[in-house]
Amino acid sequence: MTSLAPDQDPIAARNDQEGTAVSEAAQEPASSLRRFAGQSVLVTGAGTGFGAAIALRAAREGARVAVHYNRSREGAERTADAIAAMGGESMLVQADIVHWAQIKAMADTVFERFGVLDVCVNNVGDMARDQMSWRDISEESIDHVLAVDIKGTMLCTHEFGSRMLDQGHGSIINIGSTVVVRGSARAPQYAAGKYGIIGLTKSYAAALAPAVRVNVFAPGFMETEATLAREDWRNGRGDKLRSMTPMARIPRPEEVAGTALFLATPDASHMTGGFMVADGGYNMVGA
Repeated sequence: MTSLAPDQDPIAARNDQEGTAVSEAAQEPASSLRRFAGQSVLVTGAGTGFGAAIALRAAREGARVAVHYNRSREGAERTADAIAAMGGESMLVQADIVHWAQIKAMADTVFERFGVLDVCVNNVGDMARDQMSWRDISEESIDHVLAVDIKGTMLCTHEFGSRMLDQGHGSIINIGSTVVVRGSARAPQYAAGKYGIIGLTKSYAAALAPAVRVNVFAPGFMETEATLAREDWRNGRGDKLRSMTPMARIPRPEEVAGTALFLATPDASHMTGGFMVADGGYNMVGA
């Protein structure tokens, strides 16, 4: 049995001993799962970060995947190449989601290719990542974040949800954030945008039921490439957040991609209008 220093927290010690192994194991998707065999899945913003992880996980579980991008075609092509390398099927679709006409054109392309769309994951969002303080907020940033996070998510939910209703089934997963629990002194416009996603999700969940389910998946902090490159993350914020998280680590996107997709499985068949959190316990810790 490992001995502890007199002032060492036994839970922290256990995390130190087990954390690395747990993290590495959790980041390896369970390839034996085939929850989406024969289904088609659209993931917006699938060229990088969490969107790419969700797209790859869906493909690994048997789905044909529509890989959406706006400007990062190179990233979307990398995602599609990775899907092809595992023997999966994908297609690239491009649209700026703040324009309804472009979303309609994207939907036309997806349905023409796949014939049906079983799952839509609205992952695209703007968190004002480069803004380090609320004092740096600009009207341009407010307009952009709210347009992408609220208007864009709403338009995608509306367009794909109505087509899913016509086909008689479907599941929509809107990617939210646990920022709604605490707010964001750094970027208030981001917190406002994610609050808006909850409202539109509940509204469409009621409108499209029972044929189409609409839910929010809210991840906490994730170590995407963009996050790891942030100035505040490099200067100690990541370490601080790990120390405040009961699970004692910040996950890579791959670790929670399968959790998000759970909302589109039969095991979640009685969930709609819901808000599901995966943040390592960060937001459950009280004063």
